[in-house]
Amino acid sequence: MTFSIVARDKSTGYYGIAVASRFFAAGAVVPHLAGRVGAIATQALVSPVYGTEGLTLLRAGVSAERVIDSVVTPDHGSHSRQIHLIDAKGRAAAFTGDKCIDWCGHLIEDNVTVAGNMLAGPQVLDAAMETWLINSNLPLEERLLTAMEAAEAAGGDKRGRQSAALKIVHEEDYPWLDIRADDHGAPLQELRRLHAVAKERYLHFAELMPTRRNIHGLLDRTEIDQKIADLEAERKKAGRTSASFATPPV
Repeated sequence: MTFSIVARDKSTGYYGIAVASRFFAAGAVVPHLAGRVGAIATQALVSPVYGTEGLTLLRAGVSAERVIDSVVTPDHGSHSRQIHLIDAKGRAAAFTGDKCIDWCGHLIEDNVTVAGNMLAGPQVLDAAMETWLINSNLPLEERLLTAMEAAEAAGGDKRGRQSAALKIVHEEDYPWLDIRADDHGAPLQELRRLHAVAKERYLHFAELMPTRRNIHGLLDRTEIDQKIADLEAERKKAGRTSASFATPPV
């Protein structure tokens, strides 16, 4: 019922997951990530436990392949599930149960894996992987969205469209970006809009947030405020309207 991509940016070590589905709020149950630990997507007859227990194992240094063995082997329903993940060393692994609904399958390359079920055909994952591989110049979030859009253009979920999500972690357990379209006729297009909104203000303020290395965060917001003001002035000068639906101040 879903197609997704799990990836690690080799240059930064950051992890990201993007998912789309003809299923409500796929972003609530499919992606599981933690900075410096790894990223897991669980789908088909989804088991969020694969994600939560999988992250616990990754934190303990267990490899991606062994995580799959550990969560799949004791599960009597694993024949109808998918899991794919990347561990702290960038090793990728994937599992597709033999009772997942066609078309279903997965692909693995260095620091990236794509998987899906109930798809229009294998071309969906082929398009996602090829697009990911040829766009190494893009930032992680743009690269993930572009790969997902290629997969959608190749047929996507054969039942239609309903939800999509994009989640990225840097070095922290909390996400640097976490956007979702839970019930939408064009969910990937909505993710593009939300990402554009995030770039206007949110992602700049994210630079102020406390981290493991600096529990205080950045307390002087002068530079960030100026950066946001400059970007807004540039946008208005170019005649571009904000991507946000937010109401103006009263």
